[in-house]
Amino acid sequence: MTDPATPFHATAITLVPEAWPGALGVSLAGQGLAEGRWQLELVDLRDFGEGRHRKVDDTPAGGGAGMVIRPDTAAAALDSIPDDGRPRLYLTPRGAPLTQARVRQLAAGPGVVVLCGRFEGLDQRVIEARGLEEVCVGDVVLAGGDVAAQLMLEATVRLLPGLLGNADSPVEESFEGGLLEHPLYTRPREFEGREIPEVLLSGDHARIARWKRAQAEAVTRERRPDLWSAHEVRPDRSR
Repeated sequence: MTDPATPFHATAITLVPEAWPGALGVSLAGQGLAEGRWQLELVDLRDFGEGRHRKVDDTPAGGGAGMVIRPDTAAAALDSIPDDGRPRLYLTPRGAPLTQARVRQLAAGPGVVVLCGRFEGLDQRVIEARGLEEVCVGDVVLAGGDVAAQLMLEATVRLLPGLLGNADSPVEESFEGGLLEHPLYTRPREFEGREIPEVLLSGDHARIARWKRAQAEAVTRERRPDLWSAHEVRPDRSR
């Protein structure tokens, strides 16, 4: 686990440092940042660009639309960051899907270095030469990797010790235990003719737990058959 004496350290290599900290500067993540529970460092990729205009990209080899971030530029930016054992990630639609399990792994470590892509992407040679882990936050294409990186970091830092007010908050969330979360309700008891399910008002904790489990299974089966298929073969699925 992360040593409380050594806060989780995130470094983002970006072409748009003005986009940061974004959502990471507010709510629990922002409070944790202000309190020093985690650290955010920005590295401007443009500082490593070529020539008077600090050019960081060039046309794609073999033709095609758009521009590609040069490997020497990206490598120089990466090499400016001490190799302290933090995983180095590159946000890209062609990466492996980001999962809650991977987020938990990151939160348990010393931090992360994340390269935020832009244009058409990053030269493959620097991905290989610097051992970047390619990560995708969803089956969509964005203008750049900064929003994706902020999404990943928010999912990660909220799991850091002491950041959430209630330590039990993450336990029943979506993807924990392989299921989506059950429906949620609060006051008023009746809203536009719709009542809170009676079981949730019963005070019978065992019955409530069974209802939540059944609802989580039903919504997962309906909306995420991929998760449901994996859940069915889990050895601990009865828990």
